[in-house]
Amino acid sequence: MQLNYFNRPYFENGAIKKISEVLKINGIKNPLICTDPGLSSIGMTDKVRNLISEDFSSSFYEETPANPTEKAVNEALELYKTNDCDGVVGFGGGSSMDLAKAVALMANHEGSLLDYSVNEGGYGKIKETMPMVAIPTTSGTGSEVSVGSLIIMNDGRKLIFASPHLMPNAAICDPELTIGLPPVLTAGAGMDALTHCIEAILSPINDPPAEAVGIDGIEKIIKEESLIRACEDGQDKEARWGMMMASTEGAMAFSKGLGAVHSMSHAIGANQELGLHHGTLNAVILPSVLRFNQDHIGNKYSRIARAMGKNESINLATEIEKLNERIGMPSNLSEMGVTEDMIPDLIAHAMTDPSNITTPRVPSLEEWEKLFLEAMQK
Repeated sequence: MQLNYFNRPYFENGAIKKISEVLKINGIKNPLICTDPGLSSIGMTDKVRNLISEDFSSSFYEETPANPTEKAVNEALELYKTNDCDGVVGFGGGSSMDLAKAVALMANHEGSLLDYSVNEGGYGKIKETMPMVAIPTTSGTGSEVSVGSLIIMNDGRKLIFASPHLMPNAAICDPELTIGLPPVLTAGAGMDALTHCIEAILSPINDPPAEAVGIDGIEKIIKEESLIRACEDGQDKEARWGMMMASTEGAMAFSKGLGAVHSMSHAIGANQELGLHHGTLNAVILPSVLRFNQDHIGNKYSRIARAMGKNESINLATEIEKLNERIGMPSNLSEMGVTEDMIPDLIAHAMTDPSNITTPRVPSLEEWEKLFLEAMQK
């Protein structure tokens, strides 16, 4: 199956076998493949290496951290330049794909990475980057079809980089690459995809097609029980297919924006000592923000409930908490190591996050504090 939305995803079981074809179509002869130590340790990197034709000269950067950093981007960029690469492949979860986007950007842009962050007015500065192909191995971020990248900068801030030019030229979406992913990673990634769908729908931006895509993603994750099934049986190919599609749809949907859940998770995710998983943070924070937005979203909660296959009168926040418990997510931020003394810095970070532009209700300083406290204590 081939889908057409913003870029060109090759979506089917076994799609990874098309990697040489995709590289050739996109004019890449000497790719830098950005991946992480975990995939290298289980032989996934070797699988890609063996599938790429000898007509290509491939280099590998295998040190992508769990939350990609400016330091890692610069290391990978140096390898790119040293080996005369002409394109980038992001192979892994959202971290590897986000790092690959940043490398593709800086490979032909002047100045520092910071210059191109949304916070620094970088959206309009980003021009055409070097060619990039994204290959997700988890079902959560949807980075393979999104225009954004998240990088922790040397100054400690977790910043957003966004531009249509950061959309990968092509995405190879092979659900079989996620077979056997541990339940805890399946759950965290899956809740990332669900949060993308929900926050996109709640965004006040009027974009019915994107909203419809988000509704379909929720149906796949909840109504069809793809997430629960994938967590309970990592070999369930149908569930894995459903989750990868929902992940891709989540990123398509959030072309209309995200909200306060992401502002909060970005703030906490910038703490490299905690090193917390982005999707797991979203899962834990989501119920608190849903309660906060309750009276500011019209009938959208009813629409989301229908997509979940639930009665329209359900308490959506409570349903998410039940789901979190069933799939083994932490019950609060305190369990994850977040402490009250961190809150002032977290608020400062969250208040400047671009996700606030499309949140249905922008919290005040006091409301940010209440949201963080509630997410820590519930």
